[in-house]
Amino acid sequence: MDPTLFFTERRPRLQRIAYRMLGSVAESEDVVQDAWLRWHGADRAAIIEHEAWLVRTVTRLCLDVLKSARVKREQYVGPWLPEPFIEASDEGDDITLPLMLAMERLSPLERAAFLLHDVFELDFKEVGEAIGRESAAARQLASRARTHVANARPRFPVPLEEQQQIAGAFFAATREGDLAQLKQLLADNVVFYGDGGGKRSAAVNPIHGLDKVARFLHALAQKGWSKAEVLREALIGGLPGQVTLEADALPQAMAVQIDGGKVTAIYVVRNPDKLGHLASGA
Repeated sequence: MDPTLFFTERRPRLQRIAYRMLGSVAESEDVVQDAWLRWHGADRAAIIEHEAWLVRTVTRLCLDVLKSARVKREQYVGPWLPEPFIEASDEGDDITLPLMLAMERLSPLERAAFLLHDVFELDFKEVGEAIGRESAAARQLASRARTHVANARPRFPVPLEEQQQIAGAFFAATREGDLAQLKQLLADNVVFYGDGGGKRSAAVNPIHGLDKVARFLHALAQKGWSKAEVLREALIGGLPGQVTLEADALPQAMAVQIDGGKVTAIYVVRNPDKLGHLASGA
């Protein structure tokens, strides 16, 4: 076995596990790189299941990172959103941006158990080994997590192509400041989240309700959003999204959740610390 080739072939999956755990592209890359160094230095002849060892190593490194990440997020200015992650339509899993936000309410062990079993399809024996618990405990952790995040999925999902059409109309209305069109596209209970991290202007609290969100977006268009340059349209965190270069010459990522043919949530990341990989075309 070529250890470098073995790791390289599994790096994308390890990267996805780490990102789903951490919500940070940079931190997930660091974790996978650390796992590579440990793999390179390990006694591989003594490892029975090589891939399971890699998953276990990445999971435990993520659990260590989450201990300090929770403190940082408690001190974060305004809403915290995961770093935008661009996905090809044929690569996505069932973890969308809203579900990642819901997972923030889970304990690190619940989050790991849920992801490894429900998303990455490990059996509970493997999950237990990865998180240092018995398989029965891993099963309970995943079950509790599943209950907590149940409401994060759309109640009336629509096909991706239809989502993209609705999103396209929404992005156009947002840039044009078309208040009437915005009100046609937004759900009554729509929520707007803006993540500036205290480093760039953004709404400090989520904005709730069709009228308030529509008028807020209308005002933003008048203040400069209409001058933005569209860099790319893509799936961001599994949702239809758009990356733009704004009037202040910095990038912005916006993604929308669509349920029942209406926009139910808008996620805008403006914190420049979370957008460097998008500005460079990653």
